[in-house]
Amino acid sequence: MTDVNESIKPVEKPKRRAVGGQSLGARGIYLLPNLFTSAALFAGFFAIVQAMNGHFEQAAMAIFIAMVLDGLDGRVARMTNTQSAFGAEYDSLSDMVSFGVAPALILYVWALKPLGKLGWLAAFLYCACAALRLARFNTKLDDDYQDKRYFQGLPSPGAAALLAGFVWVSYEYGVSGRDVFFGILQWKWMAWGLTVFAGASMVTDLRYYSGKDINLKRSVPFFVILAIMLLMVLVSYSPPEVLFFLMAAYALSGYLLWLRDKLKK
Repeated sequence: MTDVNESIKPVEKPKRRAVGGQSLGARGIYLLPNLFTSAALFAGFFAIVQAMNGHFEQAAMAIFIAMVLDGLDGRVARMTNTQSAFGAEYDSLSDMVSFGVAPALILYVWALKPLGKLGWLAAFLYCACAALRLARFNTKLDDDYQDKRYFQGLPSPGAAALLAGFVWVSYEYGVSGRDVFFGILQWKWMAWGLTVFAGASMVTDLRYYSGKDINLKRSVPFFVILAIMLLMVLVSYSPPEVLFFLMAAYALSGYLLWLRDKLKK
């Protein structure tokens, strides 16, 4: 007769999902870069709340703050050698909220809502293009044949900053999303066109300079420091106009590079 104790087998505890050959619980999460990512996520959510409350200036400023924080988390991770698969996934989810959902909602509440179906379809198009842009970027992280100096398509932070800058500079001049100029120029259609343009630019094959080849430890000529100081003065003097102009120039730079390559051929 079989012993009762032998027939009862111990139940195995479920194993935790391994990350990089080691369980997430045993490995832990790097604090410093994920703090910046969490702050960027908070800024994106804050922008959504402010847009729902009708405070569009604060919403636009929060998008720019999220963009700065998003640029810092990756550099901090590389400088401190704290890159991880968790950080990369967390960063993508944060970007989707801050640079995909938040700008689409801000533009919809600010200007696109009176357009009815065309308005929310434009907002959804932007949001969907941001998701596709992030998914394509994540699948090419380990591509050794990709030129790291350039992004493929307009980066989602740049597209979000373009829309936020448009809202901010309009607010600065007292223009709402439903104003009409000269009886024919409706600002809501300007916002609609810019939203579609930003979304479409993210999923193109156009090249945009990434700045990843900039070495902060390398010496630079004196005029570079002078140019940075001048830019800081301009941004401090008139943040909405300067930031919107810079984002618009960056959004158009991909098309100018494409045109230059076509002319060379």
